[in-house]
Amino acid sequence: MLNGLQAVTSWLDFYSHPRSALLGLMTAMYPLGGVVALPFVASVTDNFGRRCSILFGSILMIFGGVVQGAAQNFAMFLIARFILGSGVVFAIVAASSLVGELSHPKERATMTCLFHSCYYIGTITAAGVTLGTFAMPNNWAWRIPSFLQVVPSLLQVSFIWFLPESPRWLISKGRGAEAHAILVKYHAEGDERSEFVKAEYTQIKKTLEVELKNTKASWKKVLSTPGMRKRFIIGSFLGLFTQWSGNELIGYLLSPILDNIGIHDNRTKNIVNLSNSCWGLVNATFLALTVTRFLRHRVFLVCTISLLVVFTAWTVATEEYQRTKSKASSQAVLALIFLYNPAYNMGFHTLTYTFLVELFPFHVRAKGITIFQWWSRAAGFVNQFVNPIGINAGWKYYIIYCVWLAFQVGFVYFMFPETSNRTLEELTFMYEGDRGREVVRQIGEEIQHEQGHADAGARDLDSGGLGIAGEKPNTIC
Repeated sequence: MLNGLQAVTSWLDFYSHPRSALLGLMTAMYPLGGVVALPFVASVTDNFGRRCSILFGSILMIFGGVVQGAAQNFAMFLIARFILGSGVVFAIVAASSLVGELSHPKERATMTCLFHSCYYIGTITAAGVTLGTFAMPNNWAWRIPSFLQVVPSLLQVSFIWFLPESPRWLISKGRGAEAHAILVKYHAEGDERSEFVKAEYTQIKKTLEVELKNTKASWKKVLSTPGMRKRFIIGSFLGLFTQWSGNELIGYLLSPILDNIGIHDNRTKNIVNLSNSCWGLVNATFLALTVTRFLRHRVFLVCTISLLVVFTAWTVATEEYQRTKSKASSQAVLALIFLYNPAYNMGFHTLTYTFLVELFPFHVRAKGITIFQWWSRAAGFVNQFVNPIGINAGWKYYIIYCVWLAFQVGFVYFMFPETSNRTLEELTFMYEGDRGREVVRQIGEEIQHEQGHADAGARDLDSGGLGIAGEKPNTIC
């Protein structure tokens, strides 16, 4: 939305045409709110549940949207952006965990990919509203879009009560009967005798018992093993990559970028902004439905290489335009902005939360996604404060991104693990070597032992006594 507001005359006039540091501060307050709030997110999500965290974040965002719409000065606008940024991290960390933990194993990757691609529904709405109001001759041209920010959060507050809680979180809190009922309803179409659900429930429960027995989930304990440290290093760099790949330039500074290639008409800028958002929804949704068929490592590698090629060409075309004022160079930059969209979306947009849910075991999943979000928001804060200043240097500033994108290619190639085609429980011990394989073997033996007693009668769900007939635990992939 802030992208669109920069092409709204009344907003520019009200805030005295913010540029460079002032514009950077306006955009940077949003990720700064997330940076400040993130230390508290994991505790809320793990202790009170995924739904509670989403509810709390939504309430904060409603308050932030109201403050922004009613802003009377620069400081009030900054405070509103800070509150919005604080609220969104509670919602997004909990929601991404919930989607991954609630989804059917066969659909998990696609659902988590679609979760992030729905981001474009919001950007299209924001871009469309600002396009519709930008010509209004008063401050309602920017106040209406600001107030409308509360609508998605109001929907979440209204419908969160109809959403089931994460079965894994319920089992971790000793509420196995509730978790089993949810699995029966959503993974077996209500069939309480489903052998699939029995296998799934038992595998989740046995894996959580091992996880929670060996780890108290404190930060010190979490980082005490090489496998966990490697997970958190990858999650941290992924947070940096999702923000420092040039996407923030398009997301927040499209207006000055278009100024740099000779496009100055505000209506044209808003049309480009809306068109790019629509194109993003189309390709992100397509990629979400198809990209999970391929190996994660390979997709991320193709993504980073594509971004390097596109952004290098973008830099060259911008230099050509600034040197010659060639219309062809201007059109090339515009085309590359649209090509950048699917290049970024195939990995860093559609697969990010799928990969994070698979990378981190349950007992540290909220912490892992929180670390990812912290680095992402910190990178966004630096980006959004520095970019409005750096972009004044034109194409020379883009060279920094080209060098960083080259580093990303190497990091992904050497550090990113392959996580596809395995259950979340199987991925729990991915980095634990022989010890991990031994734990997996023990869990398999325990499940097979229960399988032999499948006809012994009903047992208390909280004691883990579900029978499993005719299925091995790895058949729920």
